[in-house]
Amino acid sequence: MTRAFSLVRVAAVTIKEVKQLTRDRLTYAMMLALPVIQLLLFGFAINSEPRHLPTAVLVQEDSVFARSIVGALQRSAFFDLTAQARSTAELDELIRRGEVQFAVIVPGDFTRRVARGDRPQILVEADATDPSATSGAVAALAALPRQALAHDLKGALASRAQAVPPFEVVVHRRFNPEAVTAYNIVPGLLGVILSMTLVMMTSLSVTRETERGTMESLLASPVQPLEVMVGKLAPYVAIGLVQTALILTLSRLIFHVPFQGGWTGLALGVALFIVGSLALGFLISTAAASQLQAMQMSVFYILPSILLSGFMFPFRGMPLWAQALGEAIPVTHFLRVVRGALLKGQGLDDMWRELAALTAFVCIVAALALARYRRTLD
Repeated sequence: MTRAFSLVRVAAVTIKEVKQLTRDRLTYAMMLALPVIQLLLFGFAINSEPRHLPTAVLVQEDSVFARSIVGALQRSAFFDLTAQARSTAELDELIRRGEVQFAVIVPGDFTRRVARGDRPQILVEADATDPSATSGAVAALAALPRQALAHDLKGALASRAQAVPPFEVVVHRRFNPEAVTAYNIVPGLLGVILSMTLVMMTSLSVTRETERGTMESLLASPVQPLEVMVGKLAPYVAIGLVQTALILTLSRLIFHVPFQGGWTGLALGVALFIVGSLALGFLISTAAASQLQAMQMSVFYILPSILLSGFMFPFRGMPLWAQALGEAIPVTHFLRVVRGALLKGQGLDDMWRELAALTAFVCIVAALALARYRRTLD
């Protein structure tokens, strides 16, 4: 005999579910924290038109006109003069290592050629590995010839400012001259895909054993904690290497991403990132009580990795506090290694800072995972 629908029983079930939810503190915290984090990141940290981009200048003459050019760049919201090079080789090194986004060269005969009406050229080299990071600043350069010397071309030189601009700005987009977005996005996908698969698979694999009770037999065996960690992670290292080879091959065959070299640094970076991601998944599994919690904690790590690493949005377009958070994320450093190797041909001496950051990440996370697993054994 069926009973009539009862609001009292519905209320009882609802109260039970609320109590169950409040007992699962991690899930409850995720439900409240994720919307707030997304709101703050998209509202404050994401900027598709970066400003205050680091710029290096090479001024090959000491003149009023040259100082006016430098002053116009400093007054612009798009450029921050962070270095003054002494040679073209030093300028090339700064932009190749990614320390500056733009490199400006004012030639030695600039003043004389302006006075003669020859319309000299100022060369601006842009790091175009991420086209969206430079597009706004490059567009702003169009106004430089009309504005920079407006207060200097007076008297006999006044005619130089009336007809055509007194000089030209030639923009040289380096490493991605055709501004192909795939050259930036596709190599970056390597870091995002490895993070999503390796961190999540490892955390779920270990937590699954706990839920099924097979971890108890593993804890009762004479296997040491370090041996358990290495044994659990070894198969996923092979999976990560296969994924890396597959992504790089398809990047070249389908999207024609240029492979400029830097294979030693790239191989070392891939190895460190794979091991670090797996160790992080193992660490998550020691803190998660269920596969659902492991999944939630993995998403909590992956979301900032996508938004703050420079994968989707220009890294230098974010405010300083967001850049500081991004520097603490290993994906940020791994993307610089991959893009630096494939697009710029960087060597070990160019990417040692990023490799050192990845090494520190591996050591810290592995030590924490091992310590947490020892406490689980106790």
